[in-house]
Formats: sequence, structure tokens, C-alpha cells
Amino acid sequence: MIPLSILDLSPIPEGSDAGQALRHSRDLARHADALGYRRFWMAEHHNMPGIASAATAVALAHVADGTQRIRIGAGGIMLPNHAPLVIAEQFGTLAALYPGRVDLGLGRAPGTDQVAARALRRTLNGDSDAFPQDVVELLAYFRPAEPGQALRAVPGAGEDVEAWILGSSTFGAQLAAYLGLPYAFASHFAPAQMMDAIAVYRDRFRPSERLAAPHVMIGVNVFAADTDAEARFLFSSLQQAFVNLRSGRPGKLPAPVEGLDAQLDRYARAMLDNALSCSVVGSPATVRQGIAEIAARTGADELMVTAQIHDHAARLRSFEILAQTQAMASVAA
Repeated sequence: MIPLSILDLSPIPEGSDAGQALRHSRDLARHADALGYRRFWMAEHHNMPGIASAATAVALAHVADGTQRIRIGAGGIMLPNHAPLVIAEQFGTLAALYPGRVDLGLGRAPGTDQVAARALRRTLNGDSDAFPQDVVELLAYFRPAEPGQALRAVPGAGEDVEAWILGSSTFGAQLAAYLGLPYAFASHFAPAQMMDAIAVYRDRFRPSERLAAPHVMIGVNVFAADTDAEARFLFSSLQQAFVNLRSGRPGKLPAPVEGLDAQLDRYARAMLDNALSCSVVGSPATVRQGIAEIAARTGADELMVTAQIHDHAARLRSFEILAQTQAMASVAA
């Protein structure tokens, strides 16, 4: 059975607020912990009315405190927004509090618009082209401190933090391969270069002290329900959110609607078909088949599953159905 993990953006549904969204994230993490999911990641986004995980390390501490086994981590931290030392201290603190359970996924996109990027960095001198050097600097802070070392991360130095490179193109794949780090591809919203990036990463991977062999995780939207029709209904929330975002109208996660496809113009349908092509939507049987096909096509070592579902109970149920279908597939194999 391919290991399953969860990416949670702590969605803020229409009619709710950030506090409730973060409490729901903690509840989902407890649910995932009991169901046997491997990781629970949260992502850094800013100036987004429908996402509550902007202060990612703080949100992860809230989640980690409510769980026992599951690994918690960032998927990811947008490193150009931060000084590497600050991130080393934040995730070093998490690792000190929750040893052996902390992941740190690193991305080079801002995770926001230019207005918010300027506010985060105060200037636009932060350069995504410096991302490789920032990653190397950050990883160095996690090494045990040397005698006489003038600058160290406290907490951070000597802490066990599993670092990942995130990406939606071959750039991140090349960097992860060169540094010998595990690689996570954002195919849940930018699938176009997925197969090329996986091939580049595996072909160019160099073993490191952190990782002996290439390890790939890909993002998949999974909306599971008792019937295909119900799952498609739930999926309409994410479809609406994408159309709103790409139209310059980001907002809270919309409630699902019936018959959305008939309401979309051909441009919106084409955009959704492209951006959300790495999605599995349906009943338990449909989900089981869809996951098997994606795993076989990509050869991924792990799947990072996400589900922007408006109703919290339906979201819990979706992840429960997915876990059950994979357990059944494992027994059948």
C-alpha cells in the first residue's frame, strides 16, 4: 500500500472564520492520526481570505499538540519570504517539542501576491534565485553546533528535522536531486510538468547524509463519498474556489453547488481540466481505482492528499473512506 499523507490549507468556508478553521485542522489531524496517515502538512499562504495557515509554524504547534504519532510539517514554507535562521529556529522549536515528528518542506514561490510579498520582506530585495543558497544555509543550522561557532539556531542545532524540496517545475527537482533531499511535487494544482520533474529528480539524484535514494511524493486532490454523485458535488467547492482565484476574486471556500459544469464557460472548464487533472473524485470503488492508476503511472513513493471540502464532517468522512479503500487494496494484494 502506498503511504498516504495529508496536506491541509486550513480552509475557511463561507459562513465560518479562521479560528474555527484552525480548530477543524486540529480535529482532522487527530482523525488522520487514528486512521494511520503518515504526515500532516500545512502550507504558508498570505493575503488569502480562504486560508488560515499563514503562520504555519504556529498552526503546526496547535496541530501537533493534539496528535500522538503522525508526522507534522510544512508543505511548505516559502523560503524567499524569510531569513533562513528564523525558519531554523521555528522548526527547531517544533522538533524540540515533538521529537522525531517534524518535516520541513521548502518552496521558492512567495505563496502570495506582490503586495503581500513586499509587506513580508519590507522590500523586494528577497530573490527567489537565491533559493538554493538559502536552503543550504538553513540546513546548516540544523547540524550540531561546532565549538566556537558564532551563530547557531537555538533551538535548531542538532534537532531532527526532515527537510524536503517542493516544486511545480523541474527547477525544484534538480535542486532536490543535487542536495540529496526528498522531493514533493505540487501536482494537485500544477500538474503539467509532473512526469518530467519526477524523471529529472530520479535521474540526477545524488545520495546525501540525509537520504540514500530518491524519494518522491506527489499531491493529489481526493474527494471521496458514498457515491460518485455526492463526491462530485463536494468537489464543486474546490472548482469554484479555483475559478474565483484565477479570476482575481479570492475568497472563502464556497459551498458546493449542483450542476456546476453547466454553469462554467469553456475557458473556465479548460482551466479546471488542466489545473485539477490530478484529482480522484468518487465512491470508494472509484477512489480505489483512481489512486492505483496514479500510483502506477507516476511510481510515486508517497501520495500527499488534499481535500478542500466545505463541510467539516464530509471532509473527515472523505479521508476515512480513502484510508479504508487503501487498507482493502492492501489486503487484496
